Amino acid sequence: MPYVNVRITRDGVTREQKATVIAEITDTLQRVLGKKPELTHVVIDEIDTDNWGFAGETTTVVRARESARRNDADR
Repeated sequence: MPYVNVRITRDGVTREQKATVIAEITDTLQRVLGKKPELTHVVIDEIDTDNWGFAGETTTVVRARESARRNDADR
């Protein structure tokens, strides 16, 4: 029984995109490892950007700074 846990930030991922990710991971496990799709579990955890950090900052802060830089470059 394969179990795959995918963690992504919660920021605009659609239901359709998540369904595609689940289908493609399931297909890959079947094709590469011969795992039965009916026994394959894929769980997507969506994490708020305030609860995901790297380089000492939250993802919310990093993305806000990057967005500001892009806006300044577009001017």
